Amino acid sequence: MNHLGIDVGKRKCRAALKDDKGKILNEFFFGNDKQGIRDLLSKIPSKEIGPTQAVLESTGNMWMRIHDTLEDNGIDTILANPYKTRIIAEARIKSDKLDARILSDLLRTDLIYESYVPKKEDRDKRSLVRHRITLSRTKTRLVNKVHSILDKYDYKTDVTDIFGVSGIEWLKSLLPKVSSVDRIILVTSLESIQAINHQIDAVSKEISKYASRDSTDVKLLLSITGIDIFAAMLISSEIVDVKRFSTPWKLVSYAGLAPSTRESAGKMITGRITKQGSPWLRWILLQCALVAVRYDKRLGSFYTRIKNKKGHGKAIVATAKELLVIIWYMLTRNQLYRNMNKQRYENKLRKLGQ
Repeated sequence: MNHLGIDVGKRKCRAALKDDKGKILNEFFFGNDKQGIRDLLSKIPSKEIGPTQAVLESTGNMWMRIHDTLEDNGIDTILANPYKTRIIAEARIKSDKLDARILSDLLRTDLIYESYVPKKEDRDKRSLVRHRITLSRTKTRLVNKVHSILDKYDYKTDVTDIFGVSGIEWLKSLLPKVSSVDRIILVTSLESIQAINHQIDAVSKEISKYASRDSTDVKLLLSITGIDIFAAMLISSEIVDVKRFSTPWKLVSYAGLAPSTRESAGKMITGRITKQGSPWLRWILLQCALVAVRYDKRLGSFYTRIKNKKGHGKAIVATAKELLVIIWYMLTRNQLYRNMNKQRYENKLRKLGQ
């Protein structure tokens, strides 16, 4: 067996090919583009000479094209978990050449901690949902900019939604009353918010189509108070397959909601959550927990009990973790939420069917 370690870069990658005894067979750079990957394939020995196994680190989205091409060409390719391969970052001599060699050695000695690689369709669905979050966060920054201008001039209105039809008309009436600079900022911010609203609607419609097709897990998740169609799709796309988590605590760890631990004087001390894992899953669970504690008696009682002892921040994080444990059992057992509100659940299903 030959072992190929690849250190992935945005434009240039480094590869190190070793045999079973650790002897370097080839080392080379290649571009992270179609031509570069073709060059990579041309330098991999044929199966007649010996099978090759490859490993590369999970680095943003830069690994996907290389991984998929290698897999399509019959080369078993592993995606290494970056947190578990700290040996590369902690090495005294830091270079692309050393990284590729170490990856090859870790693969050769079966010391790679493998990351899960979703199917292409699941990755597309995940990208779409994450894009919806990016658009919403961009809109929030623009909304805050508008509010800062209103605060600057102490302008107030009784309009409930200042970004609705009546609100926009009121904001436009203020344009002659502010400075020329603030007028430009206000006009461009409003135009951008309206454009982003159209983009969010378009993306949301596409997400709903995916939700209708992936109805099994989504329908189960919708039975939980505080989880709407978007939240259900985000949770589903981040988990992909709950069976890959043998216990709920592994899923909690994947979301970065597990407490950090360290040993001191022979005692195990727990600290804040690790935040190592899916930031998107962690974020949506916290958002859902904020809603659930208001409308769900069980989770509300759980939150209140911890809040009285440790405060709101730790209580809402603990509730998000509890919510994820419930989700693991529901998806594993294919069961609806026991404490669901039937009327709310039916309303969500009707929206899903539209």
